[in-house]
Amino acid sequence: MSITITPEQAEERYGTNRGTLANLRNRKQGPPYLKVGRKVLYPVKDFEAWLFSNPVKTTASMEASK
Repeated sequence: MSITITPEQAEERYGTNRGTLANLRNRKQGPPYLKVGRKVLYPVKDFEAWLFSNPVKTTASMEASK
């Protein structure tokens, strides 16, 4: 497994639209990233931490935590 992924790989692997990631970068939001020349790279560990940091609470998950 790689240490970093591109926006295209993030879209393929996690279903996160690369256009949305570009918009988040433009607004200085979203997951931490690296710029190598013109190439954008996301450290997998940081990307996954960002992705899973705010899960949506469903009725079933709230009932299970009681």
